[in-house]
This record gives sequence, C-alpha cells and structure tokens, in this order.
Amino acid sequence: MSATMPAGQPAADTRPYDPTRRVAFALRADADPGVLPRVLELFAKRGLVPDTFHADRMAEDDTLAVEVEVTGMARAESDHVANCLRQIVGVTLVLASERRVGVEMAAAG
Repeated sequence: MSATMPAGQPAADTRPYDPTRRVAFALRADADPGVLPRVLELFAKRGLVPDTFHADRMAEDDTLAVEVEVTGMARAESDHVANCLRQIVGVTLVLASERRVGVEMAAAG
C-alpha cells in the first residue's frame, strides 16, 4: 500500500535552505513591461517570496534598475538564479552578493 498526498497538497520542500544567508541581486534591464514579471517568476517558481523588491526606471537611459533580496537560498540555487536572470531578454547586467544575517533575524523574517 502506498501513501498518497491529498489533491492540491504540495510535496515536502526538499530544496537546501540556509536561514542565515541573504542574497541581493542587482540588475539593469531595458525598460520593457515584460522584464519585471520574468524576474519575479524565477523566485515564485521556487516557492520564494523576496524580502525586498525595488525597481526604478532610469529616465536618462530608459532602463530599469532592479534590486531583489532573498533570505534562505543556498549558494548553488542563488548562482543558478543569477545565471537565469542573465538569460532574460533585455537584462544587460546582473550582480549577486550575499551577507550573513543573525539566526534570530532569519527566523523572524
């Protein structure tokens, strides 16, 4: 007899998680309406909600400056997301950095 999960119930999350690691992605892209949803999609399809998300339209060169911070991503996952961001049409620059946050801060949010 095999155990089954009720319909609509996601499988247990098995991706690596590091609650003390916060990754900041900074990118530049063409000011195109499709860029922002494509950026957010990379996080959403992994079940991640960014801690912060900020985008500014730079009038002088008609580009977008986007910053996204996410806590809990393992290095391999954040490296993969950064590479995927670089593949989005219109994205011209992607930088990723990390910092450690206290365990108390990571647990709170």
